[in-house]
Amino acid sequence: MSTPSPSSAADARRYYITTPIYYVNDRPHVGHAYSTVAVDVMHRFQELKGARVHFLTGTDEHGQKIERRAQEEGIDGQAFTDRMAPPFRQLFDTMNCGYDDFIRTTEPRHKRQVQALWKRLEESGDIYLGEYEGWYSVSSETFFTEKELLEGNLDPITRKPVERVREKSYFFKLSKYGPKLLEWFESHPDFVQPSTRFNEVKRFVEGGLHDLSISRTSFRWGIGVPNDPQHVVYVWLDALTNYLSALGLLETGPAGAPSGQTDLAHFWPTKGTLSTTRAVHVVGKDILRFHAVYWPAFLMAAGLQPPHQIWAHGWLTADGVKMSKSLKNFVSPLPLVDALGTDPLRYYLMRDVAFGQDGDFSHANLVARYTGDLGNGLGNLLNRVVQSILPKATEGRIPTPGPSTSLEDSLVTLAQRVSQDTATHYHAFAPHRALESIWELVSAANKYVDQTEPWALLKSDPNHRLPTVLYTVLESLRWLSVLLSPVLPSKCQDLRKQLGLPPLAVRQGLDLWPQAWGALIPGTMTQPGTPLFPRLPEAVQDQLLGAPIAAQAPPPPDNHTKKPQTHNSNGKPMIEFDDFTKVDLRLGKVLQAEAVPKSTKLLKLQVDIGEPQPRQILAGIRTTYAPEDLIGKKLVVVANLKPRKLMGLESQGMVLAASDDDGLSALFVDKDITPGVSVG
Repeated sequence: MSTPSPSSAADARRYYITTPIYYVNDRPHVGHAYSTVAVDVMHRFQELKGARVHFLTGTDEHGQKIERRAQEEGIDGQAFTDRMAPPFRQLFDTMNCGYDDFIRTTEPRHKRQVQALWKRLEESGDIYLGEYEGWYSVSSETFFTEKELLEGNLDPITRKPVERVREKSYFFKLSKYGPKLLEWFESHPDFVQPSTRFNEVKRFVEGGLHDLSISRTSFRWGIGVPNDPQHVVYVWLDALTNYLSALGLLETGPAGAPSGQTDLAHFWPTKGTLSTTRAVHVVGKDILRFHAVYWPAFLMAAGLQPPHQIWAHGWLTADGVKMSKSLKNFVSPLPLVDALGTDPLRYYLMRDVAFGQDGDFSHANLVARYTGDLGNGLGNLLNRVVQSILPKATEGRIPTPGPSTSLEDSLVTLAQRVSQDTATHYHAFAPHRALESIWELVSAANKYVDQTEPWALLKSDPNHRLPTVLYTVLESLRWLSVLLSPVLPSKCQDLRKQLGLPPLAVRQGLDLWPQAWGALIPGTMTQPGTPLFPRLPEAVQDQLLGAPIAAQAPPPPDNHTKKPQTHNSNGKPMIEFDDFTKVDLRLGKVLQAEAVPKSTKLLKLQVDIGEPQPRQILAGIRTTYAPEDLIGKKLVVVANLKPRKLMGLESQGMVLAASDDDGLSALFVDKDITPGVSVG
């Protein structure tokens, strides 16, 4: 048995991680949940590794767009934001995001920090009064140059009209900081991730920076400029300062110098703490420029260190279009939580979208992940042992394992590799890859159960081999309860409870990440409970699969009379949609493949299509594919074809393939999609 021990390096490590602060002009949607869950996953992982973490989220509540919305409703800006901000906090609580602070930019503590930062920029000589004339987008609260606009003078982000404005404005000498920013980029090659986004930022700065207008006089809903009440602070200078406000970083003492008395201030990196303190901002790619160009320039001018890293994630789309409040095509997460629970939605968001890239929300894939990965994978592994066999074999107690065989040794080796790989992926902000790695262990443990057949050992060898088999599966589940806890915090606590283990208790300096096999104490009484992921009722599945994502325009009316078409161009009879829905097409993953003796065409495949046991399918593709070339491949299978005998073997489905003069080609899927997902 091994016990985690405090690490002096981890004990000194501080980790500050932030979400973007969300604009409160409309209701929150699943895209907001995606960003905040991603940050929560990183926060929980760092805590497991022994870091002291401060996790910040919040709301952005100033600007012309908010002022106009409030005026439309006949109320003032404060009343409007007081009504609009709470649903964001409620959503993040519902999604079990363990933030340490929720900041609102209308709070007094934030106003003080913004004005303190303004004074610092003035003292550095980087603010001057001038006049601004140009294009301004109220929808993005952003200034655009002529060349950045879309045709028709449209905002390139929201595609809404921009306005020509001319007014007195204070300017920040952004042009002065171009060389300093490029020098910072050169010395910090991981400052912006992913690297493709960093290249965009570098090109923007290399193209030359213009001084930035940082105040407005045409509206009043904002923080006043110190000593000039006619101006309000530009909303982006206001919003970005939230990262300092939450730490009290610019609080001043009697002499006007930083007091340095707030412990939270130590979460912001300084030259002396670069090795022990990390500050990371996670933002959407559409606001990267503000964070990667304007923000570090403001900080440099104020004599502060820029953050260590800025991670720009992609857009969560609906039907291929960015999910946004302005387009009214967003998905509300609350009905999904009601149907599936919080953790399954967290899992789907982290598993189905490669962090840093765009991803399309799909109710069908959400249901498939729940049923396949979580229900048939993790939940089934727990149920097969704790619910079914252990009460009969040991009256529910963890058994004492005997000597191991190559089966156990290979599973332990795999678990240790998965643990290392998963930590690497979490560190690299790749939760999707971390979960891919973890599911290697889930699949291997389920395969181990199939190979060892503990239900048979219960009858034939209950005292010799069975204890080792049961212990091996239970210890695998203990490891999984830690590896998965950043993504599935509630379900992993339920899993640990069923194993008879206490909840994970993080502490600074204590590394809880699984490293040594065998920490599960024999004799511990397990506590079988309800399934982690109960089977979804058909009514719930139908409701989810039929849920609309985005409003779509109706098809144009058909004003022409057409002769009904009875056959297609290949002479095949036309079928109704109901006929097509009778065919159950599913994605299958080839687990095993071998040639059928005495046949020149047939291969015998064992295919995972999301069921408890793989299907045996005979496919006439041997002339094109060697058996070893198919292992791990994902292909399309007809799953409801009546079984038939070929060469004395039963085939329980059919692999789809195309053919031409050069032979057959199976229909493979190159994207990493869960086996069992419906195709069509």
